[in-house]
Amino acid sequence: MSVDKATVARIAHLARIGVNEAEMEALVDELNNILSWVEQLEAVDTDNVAPMDSVHDGVLRWRPDEVTDGNLQAEVTANAPEEFEGFYVVPKVVE
Repeated sequence: MSVDKATVARIAHLARIGVNEAEMEALVDELNNILSWVEQLEAVDTDNVAPMDSVHDGVLRWRPDEVTDGNLQAEVTANAPEEFEGFYVVPKVVE
């Protein structure tokens, strides 16, 4: 498949991108280059290749799903400019 100026103009119109005549020829070459890479990829035999979600076969470590509150409220609010009853105090921004 190859792209011509009319196709680039149509794509630009659909994408609502302003393309002037000077840029048109460069875009034709660029899109044809991209399509040639896609054709090369289509030629690769992937019938015996298992689908992957990552190129790395690492296994994530699991941790127990336990709910804990951490009991760190005093340490968390210790650096706050202002604190009231364990909560951050912030200036009112909505009237």
